[in-house]
Amino acid sequence: MTRPQRDVWADTLIELAATDPDILVMDADLATSTRADKFAAAYPERFLQMGIAEQVMVGTAAGLSFTGYVPWVSSFGIFFSNRALDQVRMSVAQTHANVKIGAAYTGLMAGLAGKTHVDVSDIATFRAMPGMTILAPVDAAETAAMTRWATATPGPVYLRLGREAGPDVFGPDYVFEPRRVILLREGTEVLLISTGQQTARTLVAAELLGEEGISAGVLHVPSIKPVDDAAIAAAAASVPLVVTVEEHTVIGGLGGLVAEIVTAHDPRPLIRIGIQDTWAESAPNAWLLDRHGLTPERVADRVRRVWDRG
Repeated sequence: MTRPQRDVWADTLIELAATDPDILVMDADLATSTRADKFAAAYPERFLQMGIAEQVMVGTAAGLSFTGYVPWVSSFGIFFSNRALDQVRMSVAQTHANVKIGAAYTGLMAGLAGKTHVDVSDIATFRAMPGMTILAPVDAAETAAMTRWATATPGPVYLRLGREAGPDVFGPDYVFEPRRVILLREGTEVLLISTGQQTARTLVAAELLGEEGISAGVLHVPSIKPVDDAAIAAAAASVPLVVTVEEHTVIGGLGGLVAEIVTAHDPRPLIRIGIQDTWAESAPNAWLLDRHGLTPERVADRVRRVWDRG
């Protein structure tokens, strides 16, 4: 079991800050939840508590970035994609400010914080925003690698961090490369395409399908934007059925991205598994994953039913 992504993010920034005095972390009164409090304890002089004011925090971060600092703004994803969206759009993306967004509690599994705090449309929001890089790590190793890359690379970055721990997929030698997609499992009949922490569950679903005689491959998409369109198109062209699986609405997220690519290159049947144009609920993680068909068993069952119908 990997460490929670929010902890890895904070620990990695603490390591980087030891040799980079320009790194700042800015918090919107959620440090104990996002784990930004770890950075505050290590570097109190480089931690800025902005209060419950994400709009002000983002605008201030943009200004600091133009003086040479590398600010990481930290809050729940829902507040960046909604409350502070205008500031992200105008002050960060349009100016290509060197602001990094550490978006905690993203995806479906934040239901115990309340349904108002669950955002399952953030990828769609930021994917349509010119100049915004969107990253979604699967585990601790990828989270650390993405945090290092984002800190060192000029320009806006939205890093989608999950609250809970999950299985390890990559080892400590993992190196993140923007645009790259990663084939984690080969298959000749179905290609499952996933991102973020959902990829680990999708791998288990592929194993379940394999036990039933359905050869299912798994393609991990850690970099939502930019992404290697040609690699996704080539992988999709090698199987008769493509299935996207995401902890996000099927509108405008990974499923929309893959649909755009597949239809433009080599059209074929495509099934999108995710949140079906509905709000998430306030509920435990296991219930939410089952409710929205994202457990390994539910994913495998959906694919099996489609495959059996031919």
